[in-house]
Formats: sequence, C-alpha cells, structure tokens
Amino acid sequence: MNTITDSIVSLNSAWPEIQRECLSVLGSELHYQAMIYYHLRLTGGVPIAQVGMNVKMYITNPASALFRRLDERKHKDYRGGFEPIPDVAIFRSGVEGDWRRRNHEKTIIEMLMAIEVKASERKDSRLQPSEIIFDIQKLAAHREEAIHLGSDFVPVMLIIDSALNYRERMTESSLETSMKMAEDMDVRFMYCSRDINVNTLNPV
Repeated sequence: MNTITDSIVSLNSAWPEIQRECLSVLGSELHYQAMIYYHLRLTGGVPIAQVGMNVKMYITNPASALFRRLDERKHKDYRGGFEPIPDVAIFRSGVEGDWRRRNHEKTIIEMLMAIEVKASERKDSRLQPSEIIFDIQKLAAHREEAIHLGSDFVPVMLIIDSALNYRERMTESSLETSMKMAEDMDVRFMYCSRDINVNTLNPV
C-alpha cells in the first residue's frame, strides 16, 4: 500500500462493515475510532505497520494560516510549531511502523490518509456543524502542510451518527452545511446514521 488510491480503496472496502458494526453498538468516539482501525486492518487489508491511531505529528514553522494562528494562541515560550493528531492515519510502507512524535518529519511525508472521526455520543444534544467544520479546516490545513513539504494525502471527515434518538442526531441542514464545507475544502466526507449513508470517498 503505497499510493493515495490504495488507501481510498482500502477505506471504501472497509466502509460497509464500519457502518454495520459501528451502528450496532452505542459507544464513545474513541471506541468507534478503534472499530474503524480494526476494519481497515481486517476488511481493508491495511498492513499493521501502515496504520496508526491518534498519531502526533509535530509541524515546525507551519505554512498554513490556520496552524500559524493556532500556534500563536499558545504561550510565547511554546510557539514555533503545531501538532495535528489525526484520529486514524494510513501511511506508505516507508514509515516502517514508526509514527512516534520524534519521527514527525517522516510521518507527514509518508502519510496517505488522515481520518478525523466524530460521533453522536451526547445526551440531549447533537453534533454541531461548527465542530465538524473546524475538523474539516484542520484536515485541509494539514494537507496544505504536506503539500508544502512536497508530499500529499487524502483528508477524510468520518461521522458515525449512531444515536437511537432522532433528536440527538445531526439535522439535515447541519449535515448539508458540513458536506458543503468539506466539498469546498477538498476533504472527503463519510457519514452514516440509522437512516442515511453518505460516501464521497471516490477513487482519485
């Protein structure tokens, strides 16, 4: 697995089982991340040395406006870089199973796909477009950083809207707003609930 298309094919292959199994349980966002990781390995065929969870990628002197702005919010003694942490990341074989923070220069160059996960896990509350849009913006900025360094990857916003109560799921307008932002920022969008399935992750 060494091309962006390889990673897209893997996630698309795993997507039916990700939906089926994630919607069969009511869990936390972290639990769904683990289920996504599991099916990328089991159904998507991603080698164990090429997929990680919650990967810390420190970027020195960010090129993107968003990461520069987020860096400037920190105490002056800690400025000079930003640390995006994709929920799930797929890498080229060149990462050699090492995505420790100390390997930050290699991880961003070797990454094929970064996935951010959101889940409906709150009582009497829905996922809001603002939090999803912020993740989409971070994914787009992260990709901008990779391109600046001479690489590229596919950014994916993946939402598991598993709540049983319809009033705890995203509204149609919220979903449309989030999808539009993803389209505008060239971020692939995947969404499933008990009623709706959206997958814009088409081969490139």
